[in-house]
Order: sequence, then structure tokens, then C-alpha cells
Amino acid sequence: MNEPASQGANTPGSRPASRTVDPTAGQSANQASDQPAGPPPGQPGLQTADQSSNQPLAERGDNRSRRPASKAFREFMARDWGAIAAAPGATERLEGADPAAERRSRLASQFPDDRLVFPAGQLRTRSNDTDYRFRPHSAFAHLTGLGADQEPEAVLVLEPRVDGDQAPPAGAPTHEGVLYIRPPATRDTPEFYSDSRSGEFWVGRRPSLSEIAAQTGLRTEHLDQLRDALAKDAGQVQLRVIREADQAVTEMVEQVRAEAGTPFAQLSQSPSQKPAQDPSQDPDARLAEAASEARLVKDAYEIAQMRLAVAATIQGFERVVQALPRAIAAERGERVVEADFETGARVDGNGTGYETIAAAGPHATTLHWIKNNGPVRPGDLLLLDAGVEVDSLYTADITRTLPVSGRYSDVQRRVWEAVVDAADAAFAAARPGNLFRDVHDAAMRVIAERLEEWGLLPVTAAQSLSPDGQQHRRWMVHGTSHHLGLDVHDCAQARQELYLDGRLEPGMVFTIEPGLYFKPEDLAVPQEYRGIGCRCEDDILITAEGAENLSAALPRRAQAIESWMASVQSAVRQGDR
Repeated sequence: MNEPASQGANTPGSRPASRTVDPTAGQSANQASDQPAGPPPGQPGLQTADQSSNQPLAERGDNRSRRPASKAFREFMARDWGAIAAAPGATERLEGADPAAERRSRLASQFPDDRLVFPAGQLRTRSNDTDYRFRPHSAFAHLTGLGADQEPEAVLVLEPRVDGDQAPPAGAPTHEGVLYIRPPATRDTPEFYSDSRSGEFWVGRRPSLSEIAAQTGLRTEHLDQLRDALAKDAGQVQLRVIREADQAVTEMVEQVRAEAGTPFAQLSQSPSQKPAQDPSQDPDARLAEAASEARLVKDAYEIAQMRLAVAATIQGFERVVQALPRAIAAERGERVVEADFETGARVDGNGTGYETIAAAGPHATTLHWIKNNGPVRPGDLLLLDAGVEVDSLYTADITRTLPVSGRYSDVQRRVWEAVVDAADAAFAAARPGNLFRDVHDAAMRVIAERLEEWGLLPVTAAQSLSPDGQQHRRWMVHGTSHHLGLDVHDCAQARQELYLDGRLEPGMVFTIEPGLYFKPEDLAVPQEYRGIGCRCEDDILITAEGAENLSAALPRRAQAIESWMASVQSAVRQGDR
């Protein structure tokens, strides 16, 4: 990997410094002239703590390499560049742009006089001066239509349309969307070749303001103008921001509020001290709540993206079955499973929507086993919980518990079929007008009944299902369902009355994922159950007629899974001949 320039320190309330370095900064005369630098004559190469260099820590990342610093180099770098070729589709309107505009209009109408701020977020450091791939905040993606790795540091501002004291006409949009982004550096500036986060010599071609405007239908402005835009009429216009998305933007909003003396300026002194008041008393919490609830019902574009994500995920499960012989042979077979799924996710989409759970044998009794460092043994079960995130950032979330050898043992089959029975009961309850909680309750009735039939409950199923009982939950402590979309646990900040106690509506997409988990050390069950963990998870779309299982193409019943696995592995063997 090439070595980037060092990262500057952030100033509170300002935009975080990019990893841009003046080619002459922090370099001594002999460094600038490309001569070796060493300790002064007569001094040892190692120094005591008291003799340590006074070179600022922020500059020491440059000690490992040398950059040209001469005037001749800078002048030569600034000339003789041809026109940059336009990227394919650079000025084509995104498929998700129009649906995003409709979402902006609906959300903004709840705050007709307020300025709403939705940051994309910053690049996040993985270690030292290397970053994770960028993923924008989900609210930003939902309201702009931008996906994949677009666009670090960008900020969407929904500006209230006020002409003097006149509000917009009835039915007209209440806000104008303005997207503030950092444009690509021109070739005659050092940023082009010295900024490892945004310089095109480091990260490749970046879109211009006009290209982003064409893609999204939003007015675009230089990021440097953001603070002035936020401060405009700040004493008369309420500012609301998605606090968690970008600390620097949140601090900027706080500064503007404080300078304007707005009544909410005292709510929080820093993003890490986010107030816990009722959202009705906290402008930012109310915005986060509204942005989350706006995703409860998916539009046609979002549903189409969910179908793509599910289809890619099912392909990933097939790749895993193909890879099982290699997983069995490997010391850390779970890593083989993880790697094969995630390779396909990166090829077919943006990556995985969450860390892959590849839990074999007793690891399947750990709900979120993501270490994936264990063996995959014949005779064991493999619980694979995985989802492909497509380029639009919508993710699937599917789980199957597969017999590594291709056939379930009697007790494995018994547990798996019980879990699928519970899923089918939950599916039957997923109907428009029913409560979201009804889906979970239906699954729990089956789980409790099966545990009673097997003699594992210390009470009757009816007693266990009562609020004062709940003994069956020893073996399934998680919920049955969660909303799904841009986040694997989507709509997480929605109010309880709209989520858990909400009515199911056409366009809602959520999971159904009952399970049973018998820990290896669980003395409350017979030996034959210990170490078995099963979960069956499908992605469900509520329709006007009922519900559609988006992931129905992936076999669910034990016999169907066995036949499917045999067919997939037979095709691999034939291809190897």
C-alpha cells in the first residue's frame, strides 16, 4: 500500500483537516533537498525521553517517506494535464433521484419553517492513517439517492422556502434541497497530489458539483459555504441536525445556535452529550425520529432494491454450499464460509450489509458469532446469517442453518423443523392491519408448544407464554422481526407506537427470524440437544393482499435444503471433471 501524507489535527467546531500536507511543511533543509537526515554529529542515533525531537506528532507520519518539495516539482505538477474524461453516466439522473425528492418533500413538510441538516458523515479511521471504505449515513442516502461511497463530508440542507413572511402556496414544496460537497481539486493545486483522502492522484476521479447536481436534481454548492448557509437568519430559523452523522457538522450547528442565542443552544455542549429529553423538546431528536419513521414504508424503488439485495444474497448462499468441502478441510473453516460469501457480496454489490455470522457447531448457539475462526466439521450444523448490500445501500438479511454433511441428524431435523414451523406461523400473522408485535407472538406460541412437547419446559406452554412466565425465552432471547432497508436494523429510532405497536402496512419490509439455541453447557436440556443452534430468517414484504416472502427462492424445509445442497455440490463435482 502506498503511504499517505499525515493527517492534521482537527479544530473543534471546524471541518476535520484532510490528509493534505504542504510539500515543504515539517521538513528540514536537508530533507527538502532530498539529502539524508540524521542526528547531529557526535550524537547517538537514539535519544532519551528528555532528548526527544520537538517535531509535532502530527508531522511524524512523514518521517517514513519523502515527498518532492522543490519549487520545480510543484510547478511541473501543475501543468501539462489534459481534460479529464467524463465518467460513464456522470451526468445521468440517478434512478433513485426522483423517489428521493418525494421523500424529502414528505419529511420536510413536518418542519415547514425549519432548516434541516443531514450530513453524509466523515471517513472513519481504521488504524493510524488508513480509513474504512466510506458509507454515507442512511438518512443522507435516503434523501439524496446517493449510494456506494458517495460522498464523504457532503451535507444535505433542506432550506425552508420563505419569501419574506409568506409561506409557500398550499401543495408546493416547503423546502429547497441544497447539497454542499467538496469539489475535486484542480490539477494546479497541491491538494491534487498531496491529499490522500480527496486528492484525485490518491483516490481517483471525483464528481464535480455540476455532475452531482445532474445526478440528484439538487442544487449543489461548495462545502466551504456551509457555515454561512447555516448561520443565515439563525435567530429566526430553527436549525435541526442529525447529530450522530458528523461530529464536525453537529459542532458547527451548535456554534451557530450559540451565536444566535436560540432557545435550544443549551441542550448539548457536544455530540457526545446528546440530550435525552422527549423528542418534542429536542429539535435534533425529533428530526432523527422523523427521518427514521420515514423509512417504515418503502416506495416502489426501495422495494426493487430490496429484491436485488435478496437475489444477490441467495447467490451468496449457493456459493457457500459450493465451498463447504474447502471449509471442512480448512483449520478455520468458518473463515472460508465468510470469505466466499463476502467476496460475492463485493462483486455483486457494495459489500455486506453487516458482519457475516458463519457459526458452525456450538458456535451457532451464540447469536452474533462474527469471530468466524472455528472449524466446520461433518455432522455439525452451519448457521449462516448474511446479507448483500447493493450499491444503493439497501441490504438483505437472510439466515439458514445448513447440515455440513448434507443431511440433518434426527435431533437436528427436529429442532430445525420446529423453527421453520414458528416462522410459518409468524408469516401467517404478517397481514395488513395486524400489529407488528403479532408476528412475534405467533412465532412464540409455536416455540413454546414444541418445547413443551419435547419435555423441556418446566411449566405448560400456556403458563410459559403468560407475561409472568416466559420460560421458553431461555432458548430464544431475541425478537422475531425487525424492519429492514438501508440499515439491517432499519427505522431504529421510530416511536414504539409506530414500530412494535404499529399496524402493518403495504410497503413495509421486515425479517421473520425465530430460532432455538441450546448452549453446550445447558443442563436444563438432554445431552442430544446441547450445542445445537438453529435460526431461519426470511425477508418479508407486506402487500395489499397479505405478505410476500422475498427470499422464498432459498429452500427452507429440511428435505428441500438437503436436495438443494446435493444439487449444488453435484454441479460443482461435474464442473471439476
